[in-house]
Amino acid sequence: MKASSPDSRAGAILLRGLAALIATIIILSLMAGPITASGLANTRALGMAGAHISLARGYACASFNPANLGLDGGRQNGLQLFGAGVAVSNNSFSLDDYNRYTGASLDEAEKNELLDKIPSEGLKVSADAEVTVLGLALSNLAVSLSAIGAAEINMGRVPMELLLQGNTMADTVSLDGMYGDGYGLASANISYGQRLYKNYDRQLAVGGTFHYLRGLGYEEIMELNGQAATLMSGYSGEGSVTSRTATGGSGYAVDVGAALKISKGYTVGAIVYNLVSRIRWDQDTKEHQYSFAFDTLTLSVMDGDSIITSEDTTVTIDPFTTDLPRMIRVGLAHTSSRLLWAVDWEQGFKRGAGTSANPRISAGGEYRLLRFLPVRAGMAVGGKTGTTFAAGLGLDFALAYIDFGAANYDGISAASGKGLTLGVQSGIRF
Repeated sequence: MKASSPDSRAGAILLRGLAALIATIIILSLMAGPITASGLANTRALGMAGAHISLARGYACASFNPANLGLDGGRQNGLQLFGAGVAVSNNSFSLDDYNRYTGASLDEAEKNELLDKIPSEGLKVSADAEVTVLGLALSNLAVSLSAIGAAEINMGRVPMELLLQGNTMADTVSLDGMYGDGYGLASANISYGQRLYKNYDRQLAVGGTFHYLRGLGYEEIMELNGQAATLMSGYSGEGSVTSRTATGGSGYAVDVGAALKISKGYTVGAIVYNLVSRIRWDQDTKEHQYSFAFDTLTLSVMDGDSIITSEDTTVTIDPFTTDLPRMIRVGLAHTSSRLLWAVDWEQGFKRGAGTSANPRISAGGEYRLLRFLPVRAGMAVGGKTGTTFAAGLGLDFALAYIDFGAANYDGISAASGKGLTLGVQSGIRF
């Protein structure tokens, strides 16, 4: 049965303690600054759900596969003026859910319906963004400047149950499984592709991209634990979160890829992102810790200060190093005629902000209704965002172009989906 009403003040204290930990995770995660996997600012790829490994040309090869610069069909001289993309997603609620439940008085059936939408691993929220400027491609060389970053938090399911349903007698609430991390980087990129073999239409090329990285912000939850129990004698609990942050650093990353043009119309490619990487964070490096504890808290003693303790500390720490998540992608594309299409498979090697250990398959196409009017659509499954529906449109003239793209997660419409990505890109050719 529910805890009796005289103990509601103790329950409120328990809730405040857990809420403080959750708020700490969110605030520290957002400290990362710009909040993405490289390629989000390429709106042509966005409109095809990211299927672009074997279609990328010119300066787009830096984000997808530098080996394409070594192929005859992959070279395209041009200047990217700007490109920007931002993505926000979660694994539980849609905009329809937000509009339906926000500000409403919920009955038990509606509370259970909300909880059923949260998977066992908890409520996960992520935000990604990328901005690129002055991308230049000449023959088999491409250079660009970009700012990228990612942030992700997991708030857990059990605390959400407590917030919606309250605590019950002999109930234990745990913070296990909650996490939060994020980073922001500025990157100067140089890509080169070299053809190794050619026999009529068949070609083989390899390439690489070197990224010089400047750290803008970093946050990592190093340790998170805590629990609270409802006892016959009252309430007892404790918890703590420890994180480290930095506001600057420098480092590098290297991508390595290969591309094979099978025939005039078909190309396959493969790339390993961040094959080697290292970032040394050495500016304003700090460790933050928040903790609380209360022991057999009852109505008769809850007004006392000694039974409830909390501590919030920040200390300066030595510089530290991190790496970027490694990921592999393989793709097949039909690269000629009025209808272009591509299929990509992606696999990350560990969970982290901006990446997932779950495999992802994406497929997309581009068709020119008119010579200057390409329309795009695509779909992807897996990865950190699940099922994705994408669409895009461009205005493509001889010397200049502008592209728009959007992707929706777990729903065709923006209202029914659990996240949205928007992007725009423009450039000139010469």
